[in-house]
Amino acid sequence: MKNIIITGGAGFIGSHVVRLFVNKYPEYHIINVDKLTYAGNLANLKDIENKPNYTFVKADICDFETIMGIFKKYNVDGVIHLAAESHVDRSIKDPFTFAQTNVMGTLSMLQAAKLYWEELPEKWEGKRFYHISTDEVYGALELTDPEGIEPPFTTKASSGKHHLAYGSKFFTEDLKYQPHSPYSAAKASSDHFVRAFHDTYGMPTIVTNCSNNYGPYQFPEKLIPLFINNIRHRKPLPVYGKGENVRDWLYVEDHARAIDLIFHKGTIAETYNIGGFNEWKNIDIIKVVINTVDRLLGRKEGEDMELITFVTDRAGHDMRYAIDSTKLQRELGWEPSLQFEEGIEKTVKWYLENQAWMDNVTSGDYQKYYEEMYKNR
Repeated sequence: MKNIIITGGAGFIGSHVVRLFVNKYPEYHIINVDKLTYAGNLANLKDIENKPNYTFVKADICDFETIMGIFKKYNVDGVIHLAAESHVDRSIKDPFTFAQTNVMGTLSMLQAAKLYWEELPEKWEGKRFYHISTDEVYGALELTDPEGIEPPFTTKASSGKHHLAYGSKFFTEDLKYQPHSPYSAAKASSDHFVRAFHDTYGMPTIVTNCSNNYGPYQFPEKLIPLFINNIRHRKPLPVYGKGENVRDWLYVEDHARAIDLIFHKGTIAETYNIGGFNEWKNIDIIKVVINTVDRLLGRKEGEDMELITFVTDRAGHDMRYAIDSTKLQRELGWEPSLQFEEGIEKTVKWYLENQAWMDNVTSGDYQKYYEEMYKNR
């Protein structure tokens, strides 16, 4: 049996990875380590919480002694490290928390893994530290094309599929890091620490950088679930600037599949970019969400366009992110399974059918419940 820590497993992406591993690998023991901050919710994992190969541990990754104890108690073989503060707006207001969690928390995990594994007879054999990062560490791309072609234009992906592109350049694994926000700067620093532990100590590490995820169980401070909920209740839809910023979108279950594949078959010390080949301007994605919600609620399609409210742009707002996943496709055979329209349909349906989950999250009741549950532990 392999014993694998998944940090941040009660969060959005983490809960999908935990569910996939628990269900797909009954021979593994999955230890979900999560601090249960505002973004962590065990309701995301109700369907697997009683599985015999699943254990939840409430712990702060910055608490090195506790993390060290978890490695020893569960004889940990591998780490999939997702725990992080991830909301850019929050990082602008409180950069210290982001540096503490994303940098020092990652260092705590790395050092615990190093000290535990290097004392084992087999040392690094069969071990793996997999760190999940973001495309934001690369900085920003411009909405221009050197040949003078007016964006958007269609670019052919290596899989033969096409995706909408707003420029000819994409983030590749060999690009220099140029983070522009406290969030991306903290993630960039954590990436460097992971690679340094491989180069210095020989620790078997892998890093992946992923584009924007969407899907069920995402905390409703992020664009898509926030807007679905606001449209349902006919509240304003605040859009930064003119809504022209471009992002590459990936359905969260496709990201979880990529993590599974890379954890098992990825090459040690390599970096893999994970993206959806799926670029959208914010204003265009918002219109798709409005039309989908209106249709599924039986409203006239597009009638809630009037809810769009343009607000002052965010400080340091990067114009365009675009991931090139060619390396992952070529070396491991991964590609997204869903087209965006299909993924949005599934996502909107899930939030509309799980309003109790949304109400519990937006009210903050789940946090009070966990505070009461764990206050004497």
